[in-house]
Amino acid sequence: MNSRPMDDEEETPPLAVEVSNINDAKESVVGVTVITGYLGAGKSTLINYVLNAQHGKKIAVILNEFGEEIGVERAMINDGDGGALVEEWVELANGCVCCTVKHSLVQALEQLVQRKDRLDHILLETTGLANPAPLASVLWLDDQLESEVKLDSIITVVDAKNLRLQLSEHRDSSSFPEAFAQIAFADVVILNKVDLISQSPMASDVLKELESDIYKINSLATIVHSVKCNVDLSVILDRGAYDAKHIAHLESLLKENQSVSANNLHDHSFRTLCIYEEQQVDLSKVELWLEEILWEKKHNMDVYRCKGILNILNSDQLHTIQAVREIYEIVPARKWQQHENPVNKIVFIGRNLNENLLQDSFRACTLMP
Repeated sequence: MNSRPMDDEEETPPLAVEVSNINDAKESVVGVTVITGYLGAGKSTLINYVLNAQHGKKIAVILNEFGEEIGVERAMINDGDGGALVEEWVELANGCVCCTVKHSLVQALEQLVQRKDRLDHILLETTGLANPAPLASVLWLDDQLESEVKLDSIITVVDAKNLRLQLSEHRDSSSFPEAFAQIAFADVVILNKVDLISQSPMASDVLKELESDIYKINSLATIVHSVKCNVDLSVILDRGAYDAKHIAHLESLLKENQSVSANNLHDHSFRTLCIYEEQQVDLSKVELWLEEILWEKKHNMDVYRCKGILNILNSDQLHTIQAVREIYEIVPARKWQQHENPVNKIVFIGRNLNENLLQDSFRACTLMP
């Protein structure tokens, strides 16, 4: 793990860390799924479903200050030795444990992994207006945690009936709708309350339009329809969204997003796009190129996420590239297969993205004269 040195003159240096040595993590690490969504979308309903379903898994749920909404006994928070706050974990009937956290997420996770009983997974519920990027940073980078827990995926719950209204909020003002950011960071979007849409005579068309709205913000997301957030747990657990060698993710990147339309967006400053280059690229040049975009916000582009595959010079390995805000990872995943055409393909999600600038500057990473 390396941190980029910042100039002394900079008053507010951004978090800028390159992820490395991910493959050294132990096989026994516990996956953490971050659940976010607008207030009223059904996020608490999803948590409540997990806490009460007979799924045979031992799942820990960490709640924020709105934990009482889900109908389980609120965890007591007492003053421990030296004034430290200590969480009391509530044991539930189906074997899960639940806790409300008001301070350090890292401390809460440390308590969990130190428990004697083995956990299958951890769900982390966020506030309705929470930006999941800082949580992703902690779970992806924290030195105390990377050998014990890992970020598995970010799940965003959206209200099918009210999504368009939420996306339209503040469209003409300087503020930015949080619903955009929550969808932009998501690996899975649960389109909840579809039963309220089904009452409409144009239900099928409405749902297709909602899916289109979501894909225009985040073409990488998996969309799942639900009623009262009753979903198969395989949809939200063990997604491996941040596993560079996840085969399903590689296949989707190889096949999809060759061209991503950004027309008819709610907010024309926000888009998802894909750049494509057939020539091999120099790894060190790609790293410098990415750092200029993520860390220095070159050309005022604000990248929320990016994910892609790289064809690296002097390597027979398909490399994956992934970033959340200023944090990125480039690692070899597997050998290129004979039937594959080695290419570079990167999907960007963010604001003020300039496709031509990204394409042209990335082309400079090739060894073309």
